[in-house]
Amino acid sequence: MNQPVQRANSFDEWSPLREVIVGSGLAYEAHDVDLSFKLFFHDVVHSSFYYPAYGTAAADVAPSRRALNRRYVEELNEDLEGFAAALTAAGVVVHRPVALREPIEFRTPAWRASMIPALNVRDQAIVLGDEILETAPQVRARLFENDLLKRLFHDYFAAGSRWATMPRPIMTDRSFDTSYVSGANTPAMQDVPHITDSEFDCGFEMMIDAAQCVRLGRDVIVNVANANHRLAATWLSRHLGDRFRLHTLHRFADNHIDSLVLPLRPGLLLLRNPGVAKSLPKPLRDWDHLYAPEPSDCGDSRYADDDLLVASPYIDMNVLSLDEHTVVANSLFPELITVLERAGLTVIPVQHRHRRLFGGGFHCFTLDTVRAGGQEDYFGSVSWSSD
Repeated sequence: MNQPVQRANSFDEWSPLREVIVGSGLAYEAHDVDLSFKLFFHDVVHSSFYYPAYGTAAADVAPSRRALNRRYVEELNEDLEGFAAALTAAGVVVHRPVALREPIEFRTPAWRASMIPALNVRDQAIVLGDEILETAPQVRARLFENDLLKRLFHDYFAAGSRWATMPRPIMTDRSFDTSYVSGANTPAMQDVPHITDSEFDCGFEMMIDAAQCVRLGRDVIVNVANANHRLAATWLSRHLGDRFRLHTLHRFADNHIDSLVLPLRPGLLLLRNPGVAKSLPKPLRDWDHLYAPEPSDCGDSRYADDDLLVASPYIDMNVLSLDEHTVVANSLFPELITVLERAGLTVIPVQHRHRRLFGGGFHCFTLDTVRAGGQEDYFGSVSWSSD
């Protein structure tokens, strides 16, 4: 879109949206199904059509390629263009990453993978005030994904924004804390028996996605489910200092939480169900709650047994707020639109057909770089009971 950028400014999920980066799905041809992929998507994929068994050591060294139906990719990109057009029509300046024209295979000293496009751009970057902060990836194929955003980040830096990057992980097998999967929390989980040693091993490394964070002005909540997340949250706390108050949620989910809880405005949360509400820290239990309707199908019946679903059936609650009164929601989930409208919200319906195949909704697809307003303190010195 080649429009000039302003200095980054975003403290929450609901202030009036001025500028946003919308991801691209071009050249999304396949998933690299390796150890990192299986660990990251365990909660979702385990209960889906594909059981992510951890195979022999030899099989896990070389990732298997799970091809994506080309028609689904084409329709994903049609829907992304419609989404970007709807945001532009609403007065939001839309930026796009560099388009990946074809998959790029790459190799590190420890492993190899194929790069995927910058589709879910909220996963590996977060804007906290005037700072763009790149987080450390958890899936090997995404190690260089943010390179497709670097041109925009340079523009924001030139406009006066801060820009920082969490240390890049080496991502050997022993970098990953597998306890969430192989622990005793649930009998559905399984052992991860084949972990290969490497001369590059340095123990658990910091790895976390920005979509594990929810911004609430002065306060930021961070979901921590394993040692990788814990190291990253410690780095984040030290880096931010006293600019924000960080609060950790212990194993609220395996990683991302924006299809569990999403603030729509001060005092109002969109939640998956009442069980999620009970797990929130007390300050958020005191806010008003909207509950997303139980999804019935999400179009899943159209898919074949070898189509890999990598998002929760609740992915449609992953809405994007344009301001305290307006949200973009999937037109294919009218039941949710009704719930939002009954709460007094104006809904801009946009089609998103294959949300479970590509692991993201409208919140995932966007990095809100500029919102109006400043850093508000909604909680003061109240105690966060889950800390």
